[in-house]
Amino acid sequence: MAVILYEPEIPPNTGNVARLCAGLDLTLHLVEPLGFGLDDRHLKRAGLDYWPLVKLAVWPNWAAFKAAWTGGRLVATSARSGLNFAQYRPAPDDGLVFGPETRGLPATILEEADEVLHIPLKPGIRSLNLSTTVGFLLGAALALGRPSRV
Repeated sequence: MAVILYEPEIPPNTGNVARLCAGLDLTLHLVEPLGFGLDDRHLKRAGLDYWPLVKLAVWPNWAAFKAAWTGGRLVATSARSGLNFAQYRPAPDDGLVFGPETRGLPATILEEADEVLHIPLKPGIRSLNLSTTVGFLLGAALALGRPSRV
């Protein structure tokens, strides 16, 4: 499984996701433009001293990422539409795609995704924090995928 952050904007969110990817031994793909530099102190601080353990790939744009993707399904995320995450049946080579914090994934990426997931939220709550969403969905994917791997 891999995590793909499309045009992330907030360095501490990306740092938290990088730390999670290091801990779970997952590749983190960052699709530019980024809202920060890879030398940003907030990014580095959130990732702590785990950066050497992060399997990181940085892509200049979505087209370059897609052309190089050798994994399985691309599973996009949306705050407003898609399959309830609890119905997701993860595969080990899935790539989970997350959009920028302020606007989410563009319609073109949602339309070309193999699947779109969302986390149902209480009315009035627009979305969750990006790093929280990544952690939540990775945890769900690990839990939901466990029976098929036994």
